[in-house]
Amino acid sequence: MAGETWDVVIIGGAVTGAATAWWLLQAEPGLRVAVIEKDPSYARSATALSVASVRQQFSNPVNVEISRFGVGFIRDFGARIGAAGEVPSLGLKENGYLFLSGTAEGAALLVELAEMQRGLGAATEVLGPEALSQRFPWMQVDDITAGSIGARDEGWFDNMGLLNGFRNAARAQGAVFMQDRVTGLERSGDRIVAALTETGARIGAGAFLCAAGTGSTAICRMAGIELPVEPRKRTVFVLDAPNARHPEAPLIIDHSGIYLRPEHGQWIAATVPDADGPCAEDDWEPDHAQFEDLIWPRLYARSEGFDAVKVTRFWVGHYDYNTLDQNAVLGRWPGHANFHIAAGFSGHGLQQAPAVGRGLAEVILTGGYRTLDLSPLGPERVLERRPFLEKAVV
Repeated sequence: MAGETWDVVIIGGAVTGAATAWWLLQAEPGLRVAVIEKDPSYARSATALSVASVRQQFSNPVNVEISRFGVGFIRDFGARIGAAGEVPSLGLKENGYLFLSGTAEGAALLVELAEMQRGLGAATEVLGPEALSQRFPWMQVDDITAGSIGARDEGWFDNMGLLNGFRNAARAQGAVFMQDRVTGLERSGDRIVAALTETGARIGAGAFLCAAGTGSTAICRMAGIELPVEPRKRTVFVLDAPNARHPEAPLIIDHSGIYLRPEHGQWIAATVPDADGPCAEDDWEPDHAQFEDLIWPRLYARSEGFDAVKVTRFWVGHYDYNTLDQNAVLGRWPGHANFHIAAGFSGHGLQQAPAVGRGLAEVILTGGYRTLDLSPLGPERVLERRPFLEKAVV
C-alpha cells in the first residue's frame, strides 16, 4: 500500500490533517487519500494537549468567520460527521470568553472589535466594571476598564472527540492512515512527486498537504521552503481552589497576562512566560515556577477566593508558533504546483480545523476557495514579510 500512488497525501494526521481528509472525501467520494502520521497515539500533538476552546472574539474578520463556522460545526458535530464518526457529541460548554482590559485604550478597542464581530453574527457585548461586578460578584474589578464577552457560541469542547470523529469518518470513506515518518520529499520541476519515509517507502501523489504542526518547518524545508514556524512551550496547570468554585465562569483572558477557566469543579490556568521563545522539540519539562511566580499572585489579585490553591496536575504542550504574525499559513505555496501548507496556528488550530479543513480541500481539488475565502492567511504574506496581525492572540 505504501508503494502506491495517491491522489492526495497529507503529512500529519492530527485534527487539521484528519479534517481535510474528511472534507476531501465529502467533496469527491472515491478519492485516494493517504494520511501519514508519525504517532497515532497523538500523545504530544497540539490537538491532544489543547485547552480545547472556541471563540468568536478575534480582531481579523476572517478569523471570526472561521470560528463562526467552527462553533456551529462543533455544536452539531454528531449530525454533521454522521454515524461513521462514532462521536455523537463534543459536549460543547458555552460559558463564553471574557477579555478584560485595564486601560482606556483597551476598552475602546474591545468596543470597536465587538461591533465588527456582531456584524459577522457573533454575540459579543462589552461590559463596564459595574456590570462585570454584578455578573461576577466574586471578581475584583478595581483595575478593569471593560470586559467583552460572548453570550453564546464561545466555550470549550472535547478535543480528542473532534479528532477521532474526523478520522473515523474519513477512514469510513476510504482514507488510509499510515504510521510512518516523512524523511524527505522528491521533487520534479515545480512539483513534489513523492514522500520518502523512515520505513523506506516512496509514497507518490498528485497533491501534498503539510499539516504536521511543529514538525511542519522541517517538512517544508525538504521542499525548499523556509517557514517561520517554531515550537513554543506552554505549561498548563489544573488547580483546586475550594474558596473559588464558580462553574458558571467563562474562560477569562486577564490583562495581567494569565488565562483561566473552570474545569469539573477545578480551574485550568496558564500564562505566556516572560521570556517566551522557541523550545527544543524534545523539551517537555514543565515550568513549575510559573505558577508560584506569575499565575497565583494574579489569580489572587482578581479574586480573594484564590487564597488557597493547590496544583492537582499539569501538562506541557507545544504551539506551532508563527513568528511573523501568530496566524495560520494556509494554501498552496507559490512556485510549487501541488504542495500545500496548513501550519503556524499559534494555539488556534483546534477551533479552526472544521473551516480550515474545508477550505484546504477546496483549494486542493479546485485551485481556489469556494465557501469561506481564507486567502488573507495565504503563504504569499510570508514571502513578502507582510504580517497579517491579530490583536486578540491568546
